Amino acid sequence: MKTLLIMRHAKSSWKDEAQPDEQRPLNKRGQADAPRMGQLLRENSLTPRAILSSKAVRAKQTALAVAEACGFEGDIQLEASLYGAPAETYLHLLRALPAEPPIVMVVGHNPGVEELLVELTGEDEHLSTGSIARLELDLARWADLRSETTGRLETLWRPRELP
Repeated sequence: MKTLLIMRHAKSSWKDEAQPDEQRPLNKRGQADAPRMGQLLRENSLTPRAILSSKAVRAKQTALAVAEACGFEGDIQLEASLYGAPAETYLHLLRALPAEPPIVMVVGHNPGVEELLVELTGEDEHLSTGSIARLELDLARWADLRSETTGRLETLWRPRELP
């Protein structure tokens, strides 16, 4: 079994409307929510062994804050191709991972992260900013992941729904 954590980046700032979309940072709520979500992963013994993140500033900041809060000890794999990516791009990058990591997290953007969730579970759930979906996949190796792979949505955490 493999666990896939699909996370939409935390809330970003629109303060500077002239700023290119890829350069938008987290706003105050996003800066607070990202470490809370990382702590949630730590409390549930779901610290990932690999993290793939979009290179967009808000996604990178989210991944870094979550990684620190959950105790992640590796290097975050920053991927320019995840900015605005469809589900197939996520699947391609996940298939390239080594077989070992039992828990992997991807940090990206809508609509791609929601498409990935639907593709792998059939569940059409909205991933608000900062949300994490926990999927269980019946795989021995990440290389075996396909769009036909059927996983189970075990948990969906949204920052606004946490105590």
